[in-house]
Amino acid sequence: MTAERIEALRAEMRKRKIDMYIVPTSDFHESEYVGDYFKARKYITGFTGSAGTAVITETEAGLWADGRYFIQAERQLAGSPVILYRMGEEGVPTVKEYVEKNLPEKGCLGFDGRVINAKDGEDYEKAASDKQGSVYVSEDLVGIIWKERPQLPKNPVFVLEEIYAGERTADKLKRLREKMTEKKASIHILTSLYDIAWLFNIRGGDIDHVPVVLSFAAVTEKESYWFIHEETLDEKLRSYCRDNQIILKPYEEIYAYAEQIPETETVLLDKNIVNYRIFHNLKSGVKVVQEPNPTELMKAIKNETELSNIRNAHVKDGVAFTKFMYWLKTNIGKQKITEISASDYLEERRKEQELFVDLSFDTISAYGANAAMMHYTATPKTDAELKPEGFLLVDSGGHYLDGSTDITRTMALGALTEEEKFHFTTVCRSNLNLASAKFLYGCRGLNLDILSRGPLWNLGLDYKCGTGHGIGYLLNVHEGPNGFRWKIVPERGDSCVLEEGMVTTDEPGVYLEGKYGIRTENELICKKAEKNEYGQFMEFETVTYAPIDLDAILPEEMTASERNLLNHYHEMVYEKISPFLTEEEREWLKVYTRAI
Repeated sequence: MTAERIEALRAEMRKRKIDMYIVPTSDFHESEYVGDYFKARKYITGFTGSAGTAVITETEAGLWADGRYFIQAERQLAGSPVILYRMGEEGVPTVKEYVEKNLPEKGCLGFDGRVINAKDGEDYEKAASDKQGSVYVSEDLVGIIWKERPQLPKNPVFVLEEIYAGERTADKLKRLREKMTEKKASIHILTSLYDIAWLFNIRGGDIDHVPVVLSFAAVTEKESYWFIHEETLDEKLRSYCRDNQIILKPYEEIYAYAEQIPETETVLLDKNIVNYRIFHNLKSGVKVVQEPNPTELMKAIKNETELSNIRNAHVKDGVAFTKFMYWLKTNIGKQKITEISASDYLEERRKEQELFVDLSFDTISAYGANAAMMHYTATPKTDAELKPEGFLLVDSGGHYLDGSTDITRTMALGALTEEEKFHFTTVCRSNLNLASAKFLYGCRGLNLDILSRGPLWNLGLDYKCGTGHGIGYLLNVHEGPNGFRWKIVPERGDSCVLEEGMVTTDEPGVYLEGKYGIRTENELICKKAEKNEYGQFMEFETVTYAPIDLDAILPEEMTASERNLLNHYHEMVYEKISPFLTEEEREWLKVYTRAI
């Protein structure tokens, strides 16, 4: 089927004399996860991972995937004509390098200009120009051959009340306009769904587990325009827009709006997010200020209301996870439990919690060797039955009106090897080392990543991803610009200075193909510590509350201070979670949070 689809795409390319066609994983907004309508790369290659780029030529079809997906992509592409390019590996070209090398002289490079950002689009345009070639960007060729394509999502929208958001839309717009004045910009074009949701204090359901609504925005010195499918708004929302001087426009009208901006205006936008077509609809005389959206940093620094709500959400989420862990550990080997039935049980415990909205992402419930695939998703075909031995890794989270959560625990289901325990203990040490960091203001995640990765690097081990990412407030579970990573990855945009109020995950791991995967993940709030003659010191507050499985810990492999950190963490877990448990669960938790 994949081969047939690629041939059908090539036929459309030949009609238009296109030599090479790029199919990214993207919507019109550069969202990390996309709705079914936008899964063109999945349709054309058969690879189901949430990230990756396909490039199709007359003779070759390539898929670029990062280290999280190597094992999955290799399996899903087996037997197809698609070649896997392992991003970041030695000798593997980037997509842009491949295009520069393989586009023929005077060749034509094609892509849908709405799903490639302006920065990448300009790079591709230059690559074509260097070969005396051209770009073809006006059509979605995959859309032409995709006969059963899902519809664009148009789900209902709701207002996030101030008791949850902590700041009125009017005040956010005032802050944004002050930043625009600083940048001498008269118009700000905003296409990030997360930033628009935050700015207007609205949420929707147009991407699975990401409560956003497909829309664009433009903010001027006096007006705010919201380009949206108006049928998604009820009268309450329309009234809310009137109250906040938000002018409604049809979703597709953003392109005409950009085209009509006078050349006397200065537009603030982020070319890494605004799509190529919007950017190229601007008149040549319009001055562009290329900067990250000011709202990105604003929403990453949570206000006091949000932080208080987030702590509360994590207690509820910790209760749900602890109940799940108790059930799993006490029933394994006594009843049939599979990867899917385990994740279903956990979902039910979350749904019982007050103000629950949705899961924050598809749960990763991975047993044994399946956990070596970082973003494994159990299907009815792969759904492994759990046995009273080895590890189950569960990476999961919930959206609540009072915050979003992301937690990973790896749990011993029975007998473990010494190697499994040693690696589990090392991952635990890595997690605790980062969480206990004290550092001077001005540090970035780049400065601190070694605290987590160090114990694993000492063993000659690594994990092919960042150590942590920012978390949105009832938004995307991966939020910039904060993160922990050992090197700068420009497209990630997660290397900012760590500010008070930022929430970042701490999730080191070990992944051994064919054997097992281990990850321990908590969330950290960045806080101010003391200020003295050396400057402002910073520290973290851990807000994820669930046991780290002591059945897999080798205390002798930990230093005295590391054991104290674990004991202190478990003391906090018991204090936060035990009041909400049954007597049996409480007694179990007492054992699993005991001092070692």
